[in-house]
Amino acid sequence: MSEKTASVHWEGRGPKGQGRISTQTGALNNHPYGFASRFEDDRRGTNPEEIVAAAHAACFTMAFSFACDKAGFATESVDTRANVRLVKDGAGFKIDRIALQLTAQVPGIDEAKFQDIAAAAKADCPLSKALASVPEITLEATLVQGGGGEGQAR
Repeated sequence: MSEKTASVHWEGRGPKGQGRISTQTGALNNHPYGFASRFEDDRRGTNPEEIVAAAHAACFTMAFSFACDKAGFATESVDTRANVRLVKDGAGFKIDRIALQLTAQVPGIDEAKFQDIAAAAKADCPLSKALASVPEITLEATLVQGGGGEGQAR
């Protein structure tokens, strides 16, 4: 069993307030966030959706690499991007979509097996399971062949 922690300290009222996020490992240490970094594209701070995107991309990438290893394929490189979309929902907001984009170099694997492993990793990664209430979680997986040519995305 594993339990990780993060903490937030917030000061001020609503949109005028400012928060600081810290993680157990120190990867984020009093990192700022607030209204501007969440809704106005202020890049001096982070926001919850960016952190969810990073967590989901990291979890899915590990799940994919581990699944390839279990199937007898060694991943040479795996790059994942996660886009988390926050939309207005009545008086509030909700995350309505997460789009995962995987590009990987996995010697010896064929396209069909690659797509199967990627889809299973998406379904099985703990963050995908935790985010199951998000109405749409998509995956575009691209296999890159050793010579730099790309396989077809699905």
